[in-house]
Amino acid sequence: MPNSENSGEPDQQPAPARRNPTRIVGRALTCGVFSLAGVLFYVSAHAAHGIDLRTDNSLLRLGDLIQQRSDQNRQTQGDNADLQQRADALARQQGRSPADSDLLAALRGQTGLDPVQGPGLTVTLNDAPPDATARMPGVPEPGVNDLVIHQQDIQAVVNALWRGGAAGVQVMDQRLIATSAVRCVGNTLLLQGRVYSPPYVIRAVGRTADLKAALDGDSSIHNYLQYVAAYGLGWKVQEGGDLTLPGYTGSTDLHAATGQ
Repeated sequence: MPNSENSGEPDQQPAPARRNPTRIVGRALTCGVFSLAGVLFYVSAHAAHGIDLRTDNSLLRLGDLIQQRSDQNRQTQGDNADLQQRADALARQQGRSPADSDLLAALRGQTGLDPVQGPGLTVTLNDAPPDATARMPGVPEPGVNDLVIHQQDIQAVVNALWRGGAAGVQVMDQRLIATSAVRCVGNTLLLQGRVYSPPYVIRAVGRTADLKAALDGDSSIHNYLQYVAAYGLGWKVQEGGDLTLPGYTGSTDLHAATGQ
């Protein structure tokens, strides 16, 4: 067998293996995906400022804050009522002329600061059952908004009672005055700094026949009664021979939004 070292022929080296271009592209894509994921995790953590984006803790904290402020406002209103009584007692001790006393009494009656008593109506609005379905043929199945009381429903009743000549109107345990605003946040009522859940009770002192006629003649209430018939929203009107509405004890300052 001839010796390759002496044969004069060069040694034959094995050819280098060719790289598979498909594997190179796959590795590059894998590296790119992991890099993009890292960037996304960083951006998410930076935007969240260290909190869990999937939890409802922020919403829970907001609800707790609203309830806390509502409790504080309830206490403040009680304190204001006590101070108002003391101020009235001091004013009586100072003495006033009969004309001044009559004028002051008339103004207080118009502003809702004094209690009012007499016959009237109690109107109760309530959400429909959460599993309510259409009660009438040809009526579409309800959506979520069809089953809850809205701000305009409460406001329609309040406005109708005022038009009916009510001497005073109370929503839940709050006497309404000229600056009172009925607002709904989600499925809760926000009234003069306090929150309430349904059923919503509205009471008015006045001639019951006139109050009922005002309710019956209101177009917005007619629309609400269609939802009562179709989906079972709550509606109850009760006559009362002797209702007593407390005087308003909150702040009478008028606040308006201002631009920065």
